[in-house]
Amino acid sequence: MTDMSDSEFPGAPGTPGAPGRSEAEFLAERFESHRSHLRAVAYRMLGSLTEADDAVQEAWLKLSRTDASRVDNLGGWLTTVVGRVCLDMLRSRRTRGEEPLAEPGDVVVRMPDPVIGPADGIDPEQQALLADSVGLALLVVLETLTPAERLAFVLHDLFAVPFEEIAPIVGRTPAASRQLASRARRRVQGGAPAPDPDLAQQREVVDAFLAAAREGDFDALVAVLDPDVVARSEGGVTAGAIAVASGASRFAHLARVARPALVNGAAGFVVVAEGRPVGVLAFTVVHGRIAVIDILNDPERLAGLDLTLLEG
Repeated sequence: MTDMSDSEFPGAPGTPGAPGRSEAEFLAERFESHRSHLRAVAYRMLGSLTEADDAVQEAWLKLSRTDASRVDNLGGWLTTVVGRVCLDMLRSRRTRGEEPLAEPGDVVVRMPDPVIGPADGIDPEQQALLADSVGLALLVVLETLTPAERLAFVLHDLFAVPFEEIAPIVGRTPAASRQLASRARRRVQGGAPAPDPDLAQQREVVDAFLAAAREGDFDALVAVLDPDVVARSEGGVTAGAIAVASGASRFAHLARVARPALVNGAAGFVVVAEGRPVGVLAFTVVHGRIAVIDILNDPERLAGLDLTLLEG
């Protein structure tokens, strides 16, 4: 993890250069310097932008009730606090029965909140949130993990927190925490393949898919899909190029009102009808073909999306 130790923080109360500043003001400044990092941790843990903000606020409340002068590495301390808060929130979700309902044998998908940006780039705030290429496909797979697996993977694999620090949060030994992360890693590698890094090439493939869908061109759709492509939404999972192309070719009317966008930093599009979003599609392009399509089509959650970045 990046060394965020700030015990030598310049201008601390009682030191030259900080006349008249209260301890509370100084503590708030220190916390704000870590806010974007903490929000990134919480978003990966929860898949919800609103809940991520709630978790960061809870971390601030805990800090404000703590003697911060005894914390050597404030950034590391806050990261583990946010991790613990998120773990409690994930467990509470399950207790309250907020997981999607399904019939026996159905594949259940919990779709995370997408981060929508203009097709030509991400603003600095989104860049901080999406560092390390946290694509929507990764978040979808993280939703399938147990809370403890998710915490171990996110903190260790994405933020380099040592297992010795993760163990007390999940109530396991460091060795058991390592096993949690290992199980999660195998699941992620199977369900969230690494996308092609060139965004322009991603856009070319996604635009070809969109053009084929608009024309209802089945063969052209199959040509841009990986043979083992998976399309996922909270309505279920469709696998295989033939099945996915068949589904896409039936929605030419929606493809005609799709706007190019970045969805979690990757090429995607938002379907807008009568001024409101009716679908968000995120694509994972691997070796020049679409390997995963993640679709958000929940009207209530779509209604809360901010599309102002797509205007103009």
